[in-house]
Amino acid sequence: MHPIPRLILAGGYAALLSSFALADNVGMPNSMPKSYAAECASCHIPYAPGLLPSKSWRGVMGSLDKHYGTDASMDQKSVAEISAWLDKYSAGSRKFAEPSPDNRISSSAWFARKHREVGKDVWLRASVKSRANCAACHQQAAQGDFDEDNIRIPK
Repeated sequence: MHPIPRLILAGGYAALLSSFALADNVGMPNSMPKSYAAECASCHIPYAPGLLPSKSWRGVMGSLDKHYGTDASMDQKSVAEISAWLDKYSAGSRKFAEPSPDNRISSSAWFARKHREVGKDVWLRASVKSRANCAACHQQAAQGDFDEDNIRIPK
């Protein structure tokens, strides 16, 4: 075999392996708007846009006045800026692309699959509080890293 095709094949194999290794690392885009940090991340971790498809993010941003029991309304400039960023970096064809029935990350099909082994008692612990508290177990959740090697389930 000629060395160039072998090199191309090796490069493709390395890319394939890295895609498996990064399967649970959604990543937080470096371009996070200051308004996202100020408005959204002031109440909860800054959820990575790649955890939901555009349709779900549009649902979240279109109902801020009743944001999961809280009025999270904000000025139109911030809404437009955050919405554009969420749309740009939302889930595409990845496993996260299936819309959540109620626009919640914790209600999505992939979330249920990934957390099927977590007992109901874990979600009720004071140290966890809810399924939305990703950072309770995923120490790098704010960076969009959900790698299973970084999970620490609190007592």
